[in-house]
Formats: sequence, C-alpha cells, structure tokens
Amino acid sequence: MQNMEDFRVMWPTEAVMGSSSLIALHGKPYERVRKVVGTVANDPNALRRIVLRVQPRVVAGLESWAEKGRVLVRHEVREMVFENIGRLFVSLDPGPLLEEMKGLFAGIMKGVRVNPINIPGTTFYRALQCKKRLDEIFYSEMERKNQAKKTESDYDLMDGLMNIQDGDGGKFSDEEVIDNTVALVFAGFESTATASMWAVYYLAKYPDVLKKLREENMALREKKKGVPITFDDISSLKYTNKAVEETLRLANVSAFVFRTVTRDIEYKGYTFPKGWKVMLWLRYFQTNPEYFDDPLTFNPDRWDEPAKPWIYQVFGGGPRTCAGNMLARIQIAILIHHLSIGYKWELVNPDAGVVYLPHPRPSDHLAVKFSRL
Repeated sequence: MQNMEDFRVMWPTEAVMGSSSLIALHGKPYERVRKVVGTVANDPNALRRIVLRVQPRVVAGLESWAEKGRVLVRHEVREMVFENIGRLFVSLDPGPLLEEMKGLFAGIMKGVRVNPINIPGTTFYRALQCKKRLDEIFYSEMERKNQAKKTESDYDLMDGLMNIQDGDGGKFSDEEVIDNTVALVFAGFESTATASMWAVYYLAKYPDVLKKLREENMALREKKKGVPITFDDISSLKYTNKAVEETLRLANVSAFVFRTVTRDIEYKGYTFPKGWKVMLWLRYFQTNPEYFDDPLTFNPDRWDEPAKPWIYQVFGGGPRTCAGNMLARIQIAILIHHLSIGYKWELVNPDAGVVYLPHPRPSDHLAVKFSRL
C-alpha cells in the first residue's frame, strides 16, 4: 500500500518560495505549519473581515471598467486582485511599494517551473533575487507591525501568522512568517486572478447561466438595500457558489502537480524506481467525461451532486489542500455578485484562441465591451 510519502510533493524550484514555506516542507514540519496557516487563513472572523475589505476595490474596479467601455479583463482583474491581496495580507494600499511587489511576484512566477540554474541572466536567478527583495519588504513590514498598536479587527493575514501559537504554544519564526506570506500571496493572487478572468469569459459565453445569477443576486441586493454583502450572504447564494466551483473546475490554475518517488514502488503492474519524477495531470480529472457529463460545458447545476472523492482537486487534496482555498472562492463570488447586479458585457473576439503558458488565457487578454445595466 502506498502513502503520501511514497510519492512526495516536489516542485522543481522550491527555493524560490523559501525553505520554511508550506510548498517546501514535508512530514511533521509540514503538519505544524499547515495547521497554523490553515487556522489563520480559514478563521471565520478573518473571512468575515475579508468579505468587507475586498468589496470596495471590486466595486471601484468594475465602475472604472464601465467608464472605459472597452477593457482587457486579464490586465484589469489582475490589478484589482493584487490590490486586494496587498490589503488582506499586509495592509498595503495602492502605491509604489505595492506596484514593486507586483513586479517581484511576476518574477517569482516565471521562475517556479524552470531549470534551477543560478547564474546571472537566468530566469531562476532573477526569481531568487525577487524573493530576496520581497523578504526585505516583508521584514520591514513586520518591524512596523511590531511597533504598531492594533486591535484584532485591524489584523491582516500577516498579523495572524505573527501572533498565532502552534499546538506546543510556540510562535512562527520571522522566516516562517515571511516564507509563508510569500507562498500564500503567490498562490492566492494567481489562482484568484486567473479564475476571476475566466468567470467573466464563461458568463459571456453562457447567457442562460448569467440570467440565473442575476436573478439570485438581484434578489439579495433588494434585501440588502445598498448595504455591502457579508460572509453569511455569500453562503446563502447557492447558484453563485455553484458557478464558482464550475469556474474553478474549468479554469484550474494548477494544471498539474509534481511528485518524487521516495522508494521503489510496484503499482498495477508498473514499476516506479526510487528517485523518478512523476507528474499528476489534474486537468485530466476535471475534464474527463468518465467523471463529469459533457465536461467542457459550463454548467453550474452539475454541482447539485458533489464530485467523486479525489476527482475534483483544484486546490489539491487531503492534508496538502491549499490553505487559501476559501479566500479564493470568496473573492470570485464577490466579483460575480457585483458583475451580475450592475453590468453587462460582450466578448470583442468570441473566437479568440488560448495561450496556455504560464497559465491559460484568451490570446486577446479577454477584450470585452463593458457597460452598466
């Protein structure tokens, strides 16, 4: 029988994220860090604060899209999401520092899946330099936080990592706080921005789905009478949440995960020698007709029944499930809510091709004509 350590999670360039990040750890050290990070990222009070914090930027962003009339959604939504990520993780408002951080994370993104050749001029070298500069920025932010007097309602996710205790009563080291803040921002930004872009695309392609979303969210708007929606409101939007899951199924940012065989394995007549690299293609499961009827059709109602165990792994599975999965889901649901109650849009190039690296996107960056209802 195999266990998780027989096929160990392994990214080609874990050094880019830091040796103390969830991505790089295994066994007991991983369990300790995963529990702490998961508690901070999924704390109900934190999620309630997150819902209120991200809405103003979403509302302002969509209003600016309508004023422009024609936008490249990929660019616009990445700007919107990163500004919210900066606010949620380190309480940074838009400005030169946040703009620099966006460029640094872009450098890290390019270096995650490259050959780890650490010499000047290589993508990997550049990614390590980006990580070094991010460490400097976050250490400075930690010093500022240690000197500031804050109430729990003011906490961002870095505050949570700095203050929460593990099961033995200990706290994260500075390195653990920094590495896991970097990893969470990286994962939260890419997954949320990519899925949000594709949500706009699929709702333009499937007007019947958008009609149902409008009905559900308009009803909530009438009930709220101009008051921002809450975490509990999002939980009540059944069809909207199904649309979020369907978007994630088709627009999963993690197309595959890497594994390294830690001992000789015999499995169903195949031999996996120790040291071999194995790549698990997650999109195969999520678009396989054996598991999903008409899998390439955007159909939120398929989520009336849950997916089969271990088939739907857009955030991984088991103990290595992404700790920020609820954060991504919430942000996509908020975007869908405000899109459906206030705006209409159409694709400029409905037959545009798809560019697949580093993550799938329409070749025209999702150009749309956008206006108020």
